Amino acid sequence: MNKERVSELIRELIIEIGEDPEREGLKKTPQRVAEAYSYLTRGYDQDFKSVINDAIFESDANNMIISRNIEVFSLCEHHLLPFYGVCHIGYIAEGRVLGVSKLARIVDYYARRLQIQERLTNEIAHAVKDAINAEGVGVVMEARHMCMMMRGVEKLNSSMITSSVLGSFHDDLASRQEFMSLINSRSNLII
Repeated sequence: MNKERVSELIRELIIEIGEDPEREGLKKTPQRVAEAYSYLTRGYDQDFKSVINDAIFESDANNMIISRNIEVFSLCEHHLLPFYGVCHIGYIAEGRVLGVSKLARIVDYYARRLQIQERLTNEIAHAVKDAINAEGVGVVMEARHMCMMMRGVEKLNSSMITSSVLGSFHDDLASRQEFMSLINSRSNLII
């Protein structure tokens, strides 16, 4: 991303809104916004292999593996406003497992782009399945969308839930139900 060009565009936007880009509080805003967008859209500049970073391990595990409550932040491609929430990922290993932090990194890899939640959920599921050739994968995401909260219909308490189930999670009702039950169960984890 050309941060200098983005900074120029933001300065022009400030003028179009009716503000003075030379006002004390706005002088550095174009550069700050360019830096913010560079960070918020860094998924475009990343390489998927570097995200996984060889953290695929041989394992005899053939059971369900779940990571719950992975925070997700993205930008809606329709209004460039944030949406945020949690993502739950489960898979059944087929001889290989992913390092647990890589699940969160996969979420960020796809979330740090202009997105819609439906596509984001699907991309994460396919990435996990393809990375380790998992027998099955399930991804459930629940998010709040600022485009629904602060403009348009202005529904502050609304959230959207999306899911993508592949392989045995799609074909086997028992696997899908076990996944859904486990992501919705209460944890006794004491921190």
